[in-house]
Amino acid sequence: MPLINHLKEYRARFHLSQTDLGNLVGVSRQTISLIERGDYNPSVTLALKIAKVLEATVEELFSYLEEQ
Repeated sequence: MPLINHLKEYRARFHLSQTDLGNLVGVSRQTISLIERGDYNPSVTLALKIAKVLEATVEELFSYLEEQ
């Protein structure tokens, strides 16, 4: 059951690179890239940090797609 995210779109609104966002939330650019590609699901703590930086709710950034 994949986690869908809108991280790239929200990051673009603030004109932040992956490196910029990573620095703001304390992770590497590679981690941000993995999250955006859907290859890594962030911890709750990291999701909350990202949401705070991007002035969004966790629910606006991430949604859970249930399989039928």
